[in-house]
Amino acid sequence: MALKATIFKTTMQISDLERQYYGTHELTVAQHPSETEARMMIRLLAFAVHADAELKFTRGLSSVEEPDLWQKSLSGELELWIDLGQPDVRRLRQASGKARRVVVVTYGGRAAEIWYQKNREELTRLKNLTVLNLAVQDQEALARLVNRNMEMQLTISDGQIWLTVNDATVEINREQWQG
Repeated sequence: MALKATIFKTTMQISDLERQYYGTHELTVAQHPSETEARMMIRLLAFAVHADAELKFTRGLSSVEEPDLWQKSLSGELELWIDLGQPDVRRLRQASGKARRVVVVTYGGRAAEIWYQKNREELTRLKNLTVLNLAVQDQEALARLVNRNMEMQLTISDGQIWLTVNDATVEINREQWQG
């Protein structure tokens, strides 16, 4: 018998001072059976950092053809492709040709650093690619916040993210490696 996804309900209030974006999103997120809680929270964080009315979660881990999140224009053109982890460079080249902007949110500590250093030369050729990294301690802090029903408040300013889930608050510092 196949394992089923775990469903999470989230109300996300975003104050992004960097982009002047302020909004509330009611989200239902399915955690794939092979996905860790930290990775699911990183998906939610990626949504918040790039929030837009047209940004959508995709089938993600269930489909090799789709990123974790994407944003399409009203005419169906792919505006934003967001992948998590350490995707294959060929995949990123293809995404770079399909989408106006491509973002990779890496995590995993030393493994992420090795992935980026190994692929840096090829990645820097992709002019529409941004690579962001989350430190291990930030991943662990995100995983501790997981709850089936989450009330999230995010404030984004000067490269820092203050995230409150229910009554717990963490500060997330993302590093921009490229873009």
